[in-house]
Order: sequence, then C-alpha cells, then structure tokens
Amino acid sequence: MSTQAGNSEAASVEAASQHRLGLIFGVAAYSLWGLFPLYWSRLEPATPLEILCDRFVWSLVFLVILMTVTRTWSRLSPVLASRRSMLLLAVASVLIGINWGLYIWAVANKHVVEGALGYFINPLVLVVVGTVFLGEKLRTLQWVAVGLAVLAVVVTTIGYGRLPWIALILAFSFAGYGVIKKVADVDPIASLTIETTYVSPLCLGYLVWLASSNSLVFGHSSTRETLLLAGAGVVTAVPLLLFSGAAIRIPLSTMGLLQYLTPSIQFFLGIFLMNEHMSPVLLTGFLIVWAALALFTFDSLRHGQRTRSMRTPHTIADDVEAPI
Repeated sequence: MSTQAGNSEAASVEAASQHRLGLIFGVAAYSLWGLFPLYWSRLEPATPLEILCDRFVWSLVFLVILMTVTRTWSRLSPVLASRRSMLLLAVASVLIGINWGLYIWAVANKHVVEGALGYFINPLVLVVVGTVFLGEKLRTLQWVAVGLAVLAVVVTTIGYGRLPWIALILAFSFAGYGVIKKVADVDPIASLTIETTYVSPLCLGYLVWLASSNSLVFGHSSTRETLLLAGAGVVTAVPLLLFSGAAIRIPLSTMGLLQYLTPSIQFFLGIFLMNEHMSPVLLTGFLIVWAALALFTFDSLRHGQRTRSMRTPHTIADDVEAPI
C-alpha cells in the first residue's frame, strides 16, 4: 500500500510539474507572437515582401538545422509518401504565406490594431469555416457569438469608413490554414518544414533578383538589420516549438484562453506604443468582439466540462492553431 501511495504521489507531483511547464511554454509562445509587431517594425528599410521571403527562407534553414540536431528527419517520411498530405500542405503554404505577408504589411503601414482584430475574431471565423467545410454543428451560444462578431465587423466598418479587409483576410486565411492543418493531421514541425520548402525557392529567387538589381537590404544594410532579417527564421520557429510543448501538457480549454494573449498584446502595442487612432466607434466594435469571445469561451468551457469524460485530456490541440 505504501509503495502504491508513493507512486501515486510521485505521479501527481510529476503531472503538476508538467502542467506548470506547459503553462510557461504557452504563455511564452503567445506572448512572443503578440510582440511580433515590435520585431517586424524594426526591419525597415526592407519591404514587406523581402521580409516575408526572408522569413520563409530562414525558417527553412532553422528547421533543417533543428531536425538534423534532433535527428527527427523520419517525421517527414509518412508525409512525403502521402499525396493527399502533400497537396493539403501546398494549400496550407499559400494560406500561411498570405497571412504572414499581409500581417507584415499591416505592421509596416500602421494597421497593428486592425491586425489584432483579425486574430481576435479568428476563433469565431474558425468555427464557421468548420461548419461549412467539415460539417460541424454550432451550439446556440456559438451562433450568438458569431452573430456578435458579424455586428462587430459592421461597427468597425463604420469606424474605419471602410470594410476592415485586413482583419477579415487575416482571420479567414488563418482559419482556412487551421482547417487544412486539422484535416492533414501532420506533425507540426514536419508540416512547417514542408510548407516553407514549397515557398522558399520562389522566395530565394525573388531575393536573388533584388540582389541583382541592387535593391536587397539583407547583407547590404547595417549589420543589425541583416541579423534581424536572418533571425526571422528563429523568431518564427521558436514560438511554434513552445506552442507544441504547451499543447501536449495542458488542456484545450487552457490553450483556448491563452490564445487571446496574442491579439491583446498587439492591440495595446498598436494603441499605446505605435499611437494608432482608436475612435469611440472602433472601441465599441472591439467591445462587441470581446463580448462575443467571452460568450464563446464560456460556452466552450461549459461544453468541455460536460464531455471531459469522453475526451483525451493531453493531446495536440486540433482546434487551437498556432498564430502568426
């Protein structure tokens, strides 16, 4: 009995330790994503397209080094052998390219707050996309939350004097990316490696063209800017690794709450550090979005409690995707 009690206590201590570690990883990942505007805004005079290409190329370099050091190249084998997976990841690479590129452009053009709006409404867009393409059913409170999100888009359209197209494209491109990744069901590191491999040759060709026309910033500007551009790969991969470490250690409900850290940090950076305008109408739109997210989160937590006994508690979060 004493041996069993000791084993049970040791297991409880280990579980608590892993949970704390998962929380640390999760907070770190979402906080780093939230601080991305500070990084991308420091890369001038590089254009958003050059920054995007550097991000793809150097992400691939970092991932190749990582998989070599960790000896995890075998993760690619089942993916490369599946035509379906490769086609899905090709689509995913296009969607994430659109998402990354538009967000970098938004930061460069002082639209950080609107970018944050896109990532706030992303969970709501994701459930709608899941309903349309995966045949998933929405619960009553989820429909109400989606309705509030639509109202928020109408209000922010009035506030901006135009459709908040940056937020909508960011939300829908990332929701589509999330659905593709869920359907593909591929190891996250292997997936990102293949996605960057699809796009990197085009990006490398563009960077070579810039160099031939004496327009390339990388290697032709200050050492600081060159190092920051090369660091785009590390900046992309490290939060993803932290996210993966968190997802296997803490429940989906916790990951769902933590994901709001990213747009919250971006929102406050845009308002207080980058001095973007926030009119009363726009603030009203954001308040409606936050109300929708509160309702959506409440429904998700309540539903999770009801079905906890039927779910596997510590798995990769299918419905919580890594942000930008």
